[in-house]
Amino acid sequence: MYLLGIDIGTSSIKVAAVDAGTRKCVATVQYPDEETEIKAVKNGWAEQSPAEWWKNVQQAILRLNATGAFNPKEIKAIGIAYQMHGLVVVDQAQNVLRDSIIWCDSRAVELGDGAFEAIGHDKSLSHLLNSPGNFTASKLAWVKENEPDVYRQIDKIMLPGDYIAMKLTGDITTSIPALSEGIFWDFKNDEISSDLMEYYGFDEKLIPEIKPLFSAHGTLSEEVAGLLGLTAGIPVSYKSGDQPNNALSLNVFKPGEVAATAGTSGVIYGVSDELTYDQQSRVNTFAHVTYTKEKKHTGVLLCINGTGSMYRWAKHNFAPDTNYPALNKLAATAPIGSKGLKVLPFGNGAERMLNNKFTGGQLIGIDLNLHQQADIFRAVQEGIAFSFRYGLDILRENGMQPKVIRAGRANLFLSDVFAQTFVDVTGIPVELYENDGSVGAALGAGIGAGIFKNAEDAFTQHQAIKTLNPQNSEQYEPIYQEWKEILIKLL
Repeated sequence: MYLLGIDIGTSSIKVAAVDAGTRKCVATVQYPDEETEIKAVKNGWAEQSPAEWWKNVQQAILRLNATGAFNPKEIKAIGIAYQMHGLVVVDQAQNVLRDSIIWCDSRAVELGDGAFEAIGHDKSLSHLLNSPGNFTASKLAWVKENEPDVYRQIDKIMLPGDYIAMKLTGDITTSIPALSEGIFWDFKNDEISSDLMEYYGFDEKLIPEIKPLFSAHGTLSEEVAGLLGLTAGIPVSYKSGDQPNNALSLNVFKPGEVAATAGTSGVIYGVSDELTYDQQSRVNTFAHVTYTKEKKHTGVLLCINGTGSMYRWAKHNFAPDTNYPALNKLAATAPIGSKGLKVLPFGNGAERMLNNKFTGGQLIGIDLNLHQQADIFRAVQEGIAFSFRYGLDILRENGMQPKVIRAGRANLFLSDVFAQTFVDVTGIPVELYENDGSVGAALGAGIGAGIFKNAEDAFTQHQAIKTLNPQNSEQYEPIYQEWKEILIKLL
């Protein structure tokens, strides 16, 4: 018996087949090979085509089947993880009405600020646990205000994972965690926020049917099953945003446990059993995958837009023909501190932890007679690690005091330079795991389909492959403080 996990990333689609008996991944692939384009029609905008996501999902599954590592007909459930906060809108015939406004798009900041003022800071934070900010609800408000012809045709709004589930099953559903990440959920009243819906003038009919996150969100249609070589009628039994899903895939379920990821964006995500919020909305609180009205587990999320995206930009512009492993080795040849070169990696839209300001990316202190390629790539990785430290200090202000952080051995954590710098500059040990968002989604599907007794049962084989401890914290602290001073002056 196998489980299929689908991870709808910003750069690509990853899929994995997991043996339900051993909990081990038997095959994983991604598609396409090149990173998916982000359309930026205007400065600060970011869109992607849902139709392209769906095409890539199909190709990824067919590529997975072609590995021959398992029998696709023995897949019994499907789970989906997805890039958070994106807006997908469809009409009554389930036709997409416009490209998705994705997570790093900044166009709705002012609308969100207006909602924050109108609802009231205290009420918004205590009920929504966030400012409406630049999240999905505010993106929908932008469409309502600027594209009224599109808005009038909308039958249902969705997040990216809801859209892929719709294409697989024909059904459109949502969950409390999904609504919370769009800032539609009132945590105090345990219902869709009437304050937000009334302020923006949204009809509640736009919201899909609310179902438990771990449950059947529809079953695979005959047509799609035939196209993909799968069995019709199997459930899509799990849908989660990528960061709560990353926490799930790292077995981070209990209050006090913390996960990190450094992909296109960078995230530190801690689980709490309190309805906590940051007064400035620099970090955000959403319902965790285990959230219920009886057990209010939340995920406190620090997001940095410009992490892997900064590294990708540097690669494409300074070493386009070199692969990431080679760049990581090159960075390791430069000394700690990169000979004084500093990088601020904030060039991928408005940064929530910087109070929704867009500073742009910065390379500071270039000495044309001193700095070489290795220094640039080490400085980029150090700058990204410093941005994590800056955000972690905000989390500490809000009561989170992690003793250890769990991360997957993936993306930037594949770089020894970045991983050790992260540990040194934060002062917190990191446990590394062989995990993947698509594998986590597959295990989530097993929980939702009742194949596993509970969440703990899904992770009986979960073991750290390596633990990193601080080694150079004293050396890094003054370098970080110099970096922080540059950032504060810029802000």
